[in-house]
Amino acid sequence: MPEDGRPAHLRRVGIELLAASFVVLFQELALIRWLPVEVRVVAYFPNLILIGAFLGLGVGALRAAARPRMWVWPVTLLAVVGAAWALRGVAFTANEASEHLWLLYADLPKDAPVVEGIRLPIVLFFVLSSLSFVPLGQFVGTRLEMFRARSSALWGYALDLGGSLLGVIGFAAVSWSGLRPAFWFLPPLLVGIVFFGTSLRTRLITAAVCAVILAAVTVNTGSLRFSPYYALETLASPASVMVRTNGSLHQIAFNVEAPTPGGMTSTAKGYRYPYERLGRPIRKALVLGAGTGNDVATLLLMGAQEVHAVEIDPVILQLGRELHPNHPYDDPRVTVHNTDARSFLNETDERYDVIAFGTLDSMTRLSALSNVRLDNFVYTREALVAARDHLTDDGGLVLYFMVGQPFISGHLTALLANTFGRLPDTHLGDYSLFNTVFMAGPAFTTAGQAPAEADAWFLQDDLVQKLSPSDDWPYLYLPTRGVNSFYLSMMVILALLAIAAILAVSPEMRGALRRGKGVDVEMFLYGFAFLLMETKFVTAMNLLWGATWLTSAVVFGSILAVILAGTLFTELRPIPWPVAGAGLVLGLLAVYALPLQALLSTSPAVRLALSVLYVGAPVLFASLCFASRFKVRPMANLAFGWNLLGAVLGGLTEFFSMAVGLRALMLVAVAAYLAAFLLARRDGPRVGLAPTARSP
Repeated sequence: MPEDGRPAHLRRVGIELLAASFVVLFQELALIRWLPVEVRVVAYFPNLILIGAFLGLGVGALRAAARPRMWVWPVTLLAVVGAAWALRGVAFTANEASEHLWLLYADLPKDAPVVEGIRLPIVLFFVLSSLSFVPLGQFVGTRLEMFRARSSALWGYALDLGGSLLGVIGFAAVSWSGLRPAFWFLPPLLVGIVFFGTSLRTRLITAAVCAVILAAVTVNTGSLRFSPYYALETLASPASVMVRTNGSLHQIAFNVEAPTPGGMTSTAKGYRYPYERLGRPIRKALVLGAGTGNDVATLLLMGAQEVHAVEIDPVILQLGRELHPNHPYDDPRVTVHNTDARSFLNETDERYDVIAFGTLDSMTRLSALSNVRLDNFVYTREALVAARDHLTDDGGLVLYFMVGQPFISGHLTALLANTFGRLPDTHLGDYSLFNTVFMAGPAFTTAGQAPAEADAWFLQDDLVQKLSPSDDWPYLYLPTRGVNSFYLSMMVILALLAIAAILAVSPEMRGALRRGKGVDVEMFLYGFAFLLMETKFVTAMNLLWGATWLTSAVVFGSILAVILAGTLFTELRPIPWPVAGAGLVLGLLAVYALPLQALLSTSPAVRLALSVLYVGAPVLFASLCFASRFKVRPMANLAFGWNLLGAVLGGLTEFFSMAVGLRALMLVAVAAYLAAFLLARRDGPRVGLAPTARSP
C-alpha cells in the first residue's frame, strides 16, 4: 500500500465502519423492544422493525455514491419516536369475529380515540423505521466500498460484523441490567454524535436532536418497571394487585385464602377446582408460568408439600415476592426457577403429582395478529409429552385457559387427547382470569375406566391431528394452517413499498431493470436464504436451551461470531466455494432431517456439542460461500445492498411457515442457495457486473 497516508485513513474508515455497525444493531434492538410498549399492535407483527432495518440499510448502501447526509439520521429517528409518542394513546382495533384487541389498551381512558383497522400503524412504522436506517446504510456502504477499493472488501465486511456483534453484546447487557428506555437509545446516540458529525456545528445539532429523542422516550415511563420482555405497571388495591404488561391486562395477584366478594371469590374457586377433584394429598407439584404466584398460593392452600414454580420473567417474579397478598414465594415449601418452561422440562429429572400450566398469555386472544411468541412452544404436542413424562404414575396435568374462540379449545383438547390417549376432562366457568380448566392424566381418570367411543373417534380423526399445534407448527391462535388474508395483504404492501423505495432512490437499479441485467441476483439469494436459515436456528436453539432473552442474545451473537470467523478465514486461507457450498447444502439437509428431540434426549454437555454442529457448521459454510463471492464484487456497496434486500424478502417469506411449518423453510433456503451456486458457476471466478456508479 502506498505511503501516502492511506493506511492511517483506512484505519479511521475501519473505526467508523465498526461504530456505524454497532449503532445499527443497537438501534434495531432498541426499536424492536421499545415500539411495542408505545404502539401495541406493532408487537404482533414481530418482523416489522427487522425487515424495515434491512430495507433501510439496503437502500442506503445502494446510495453510497450519492452525497452523504448523515445529519438526516437523528431527524429520521426522532420522527419514529415522535410518531410513537403521538399514537401511544390511540386504540387501533379490528372488530371482525376473530379480532378484538381491546385487552391491549387496559391503560387507556374510556374516551381515548379509536381507529378501526391496524394496517395504518404497521405500515407507518415500517416506513419510518426504514427511513431511520437509510443514512446508516449509506454510511456503511460507502466505507465498505472504500475497503474494496483500497484493501479488501472482506476486511470491511469483517469490521461490519464486528460492530454488529458489539451491538448485540451491548444491548444484552442493557437488557440484563433492567435500565429504562433512555438507556436503550443512549449508547447508539452517543456513538453517532462522535462519529457521524463532520464539524463541531453538526455535532452540536446532532446532540440537540438526540437530547429531544431521549426526552421523548422518557416521557410517561415514571411508574413503569422494565423486564427483559415487558414494560410492567402495577395497580394495587387492598386485596389484589393488577399487573399490566405493555399497557395490557396480564394478571391479577389476589388473596386466594380470603378472596374479596365477587370476581375474586369465583376465581379462587376455579383455581381450587382441579385439586378438590383430585381428592388426595399433593406431594410434589410443578407450576409452569407461575407469574406473581396465584397457582403456587392455591397449591400451598390445598396442602402441597413441595411446589416448584417456573417463571420466565424475573421482574414478574419479583413483583410476586413483593406484592402478592399471600407471599407464596416466601414459603419454604416453594422452589423458584427463573427460566423458560420448555427449558425446565428439558433439564429436570423430577416427577410430579401435579403439573399446572398457568394462564400463559391466555388473556391475549388473537388470530391474524399472532406469530411465534414466548408462549407458543408451551402449547405444542412435544411440550405436553415432556410434561406427561414428568408426571408420577398417578399424576395429573391441569391447564387453565381463557378460551376466546372455539378452535382454541379444539387445539388444546386435541393436544391433551393425543398426549394422554383419551379426551381430557373439561370444566367451564366464568372465573375472571380464565374460563376453562382442562384436566388430564391418571389422576383424573377413574381406575379401570375404559375410553369412551368419542375418545376413539377424536383420536382417529385425521383433520384433528393435522391441526394440532406442534414445534413445527406452533400456532395455537391460528384456526387452520395457512397465511390468512391479513398477513397476505401486509406482505404484499410491504413488498411493494420495498420495490418502490429501491426504484426511487437507485438509478442503477432502474437501469438494471430496463436493461434486464445488472441485478445481483446471487447476492440477493444469499440474503434471502440466510434469513430463513437464521430464523430456523434461533427457533431451534430457543427450544433446546429455553426461550429467554439471554438465549436469544447468545444465539444471535454466536451466529455473528461464526460469520465473522468464516469471513476472516476466507480472506486469510480461502477454500473453494464449491467445497463450502457442498458442506452448506449437506448441513442444511441434515438440519431438516434431524429431529430436535434427538438433541433434547442427550446430556447438557452432549447437547451443547451437537448444538454447535447443528447451527455452527451450516452458518460457517454459508459465511464461507458468501465471503468468497462478495470478495470479487466490483462494487461492495451494491453487493451489500442487494444482499440486504434479499433479507427483506426472506423476512416476509418467513410468514409462510403458518402454512407449511418451520422445517419446510429449510428446503426453501436450500433451493435458494443452490440457485445462487448455479449463478456463481455460470459467472466463474469473477463477477461480470460492470460498475455503473461513481465510487465514493
